[in-house]
Amino acid sequence: MPQLSFRTESGEILLDIFAQPGTLLLDVARANEVPLHWRCGQGTCGTCRVRVVHAHQPGMVSITPKERNVLVRHGCLPASALASLNVPDQADSWRLACHLPLDDRDWIVIVPSPA
Repeated sequence: MPQLSFRTESGEILLDIFAQPGTLLLDVARANEVPLHWRCGQGTCGTCRVRVVHAHQPGMVSITPKERNVLVRHGCLPASALASLNVPDQADSWRLACHLPLDDRDWIVIVPSPA
């Protein structure tokens, strides 16, 4: 079972928890009252953006067309990313927690400060 460490941008630990692979990151955050801003929960508003750090970075990751489009619309991915569903997976990459299922790796999840 992967361990998640939710942290602020300044490195303050908000929560360390083990979670079930396949569970959406947003569901874990909501169930454990992590102060992660979200509005729609369906990947259209882009407010549940997080950065994820794990041992297999840097690399590439496949994302859904909806997540890609929302990240481009919010300036989190360049417009050139619209040509592919494979995007960089690195510590400074943004992901949408409502589109991000846990895998078997331990993650550090950086929760941005509310805008």
